[in-house]
This record gives sequence, structure tokens and C-alpha cells, in this order.
Amino acid sequence: PGWLLSPAGRPYLDSIVHKNQRRAFGLLERPALPPALAVPTVTYKLFLAGRSGVGKTALVAWLGGTPAPPAHHETLGIEATTLFWPAKPRASGRPVLFQLHLWD
Repeated sequence: PGWLLSPAGRPYLDSIVHKNQRRAFGLLERPALPPALAVPTVTYKLFLAGRSGVGKTALVAWLGGTPAPPAHHETLGIEATTLFWPAKPRASGRPVLFQLHLWD
């Protein structure tokens, strides 16, 4: 559970965090890692659906490390957010980089 804060996981965390804030990546961007630390990327697309005002946009903002909107504004259409999260599954023991496409 504490792998990201360990010396082995710290370079992966540093690739997605800048000045204690999660970096925002565009649709075609990804974290830059040195060749020695290159890992496979596992991509998931998550579609959030639900009633208006229940917190879908706030959840995406919280996961992305950005402040939630202070007032409720209805999301028109679909907003797509791309998040990266490094992890080291216990079964394989090798780090992977999860790419999450959140559709709100």
C-alpha cells in the first residue's frame, strides 16, 4: 500500500505530481519516465452516469486532484478527463501505469 511513497515508487509518483498538485495531461499526453523505468500502460474508460447534482463532477475533480466546483452547475454533454495512476500489483510485482479516461 505504501509503494508510491517508497524510494522505488517515488519516481513514478513524481511523474504525475508537480508542486504537490496532480499534473493535468491532455488526450495524447502521458507522464514522462526515464527509459529504465518504462512500464506498461493499462487503459480503462469509466463512464459516470447518475442524477443531476449527486456529485459526479466533484468526484472526477477529487480524483484528479483539482478543487471541486464551489457551486452546482449542470454539466452539458460529456466532459472527458484523463488521469494516470502508477501502481504495483501484488500478483505481478512489476509496476504498471493505469490510464483512466473518466467520462462525466
